Amino acid sequence: MKNNQYLYLAINLVFASIAFLIFSKQYNFTDFINTLFYISFFYIVIGLFMYIKRGAFFDGITFGFRRFRSVMSRNPDYLEEWKEKPLPSEKKNENFYRFIKFQGISLLIILIILMVIYYLLEN
Repeated sequence: MKNNQYLYLAINLVFASIAFLIFSKQYNFTDFINTLFYISFFYIVIGLFMYIKRGAFFDGITFGFRRFRSVMSRNPDYLEEWKEKPLPSEKKNENFYRFIKFQGISLLIILIILMVIYYLLEN
């Protein structure tokens, strides 16, 4: 995925352009910036969720729910498999996280550059 990151960035920009052409009522610079924001927002939210997951924030919650379920279950699990199941922070895909982070940061930088150009042209 590392070699194709720029290709996917170009695909995201083309997708933003197509979405701009299809869904925009007025073809102006502001609407293109807004469309690009929606695409970059998607990557940023997923990246932040994965960052929080990597930090083991959800591990305690998951462990508590698993323990509660095993205690309250009518069919007790005598092997106590819930203790051996991997926690959310243990299930991670570093390549996908780096991909999402690169796409989100790259689109955000492009978005900021476009906003600077927009405000420079306004004056």
